[in-house]
Amino acid sequence: MTLPVAVLVSGRGSNLQAILDACASGGLDARVAIVVSNHAGVPALQRAALAGVPSAVFTLRTYSDRAAAHSAMAAAIAGVGAELVVLAGFDHILAPIFFVRLSGVPVINLHPALLPLFGGRGMHGDKVHEAVLASGATESGCTVHRVHPETVDLGEVVVQRRVPIEPGDTAETLAARVLEQEHGAIVDAIRRFVPTAVSR
Repeated sequence: MTLPVAVLVSGRGSNLQAILDACASGGLDARVAIVVSNHAGVPALQRAALAGVPSAVFTLRTYSDRAAAHSAMAAAIAGVGAELVVLAGFDHILAPIFFVRLSGVPVINLHPALLPLFGGRGMHGDKVHEAVLASGATESGCTVHRVHPETVDLGEVVVQRRVPIEPGDTAETLAARVLEQEHGAIVDAIRRFVPTAVSR
């Protein structure tokens, strides 16, 4: 049984592309059933279209509040039968109603640091890499973790990949090396849910 996955995106979608490529090559026994974004017109949606994957956009301008938007998002995901939700560069904290509507469906997130370090509210994008460099750490990396209601970056670790910090690193150079590891980490994390889906 091929695992149907929903991927939530907010921007360029390079991690989405890694997932699409792994599915297309047969390296991952999964299929992207839907791509969901909270922003219209982002490159990730173009990637979905090129791959022939349906997509949907749920912006806060369209709904009364975040809970309403995320409830509608969850309904769309349930409608395609997704058995795993992957946050790949998704920049909203999911409202509790999202988890209620998708009860029993695991949700995982990709974070560009070695959690539990450098996680939590406000830690995203270059802010994470700047904080890592300012700390004097000798390594960084990325973490794929489970997501639970009303928590940020506190779920169980599924996969971690490490990268050394090099002399002269900037937030941009560190981000680029971490991103290379993100692509493999997210595919590896999804792969760990495939046997669960097959056994049900």
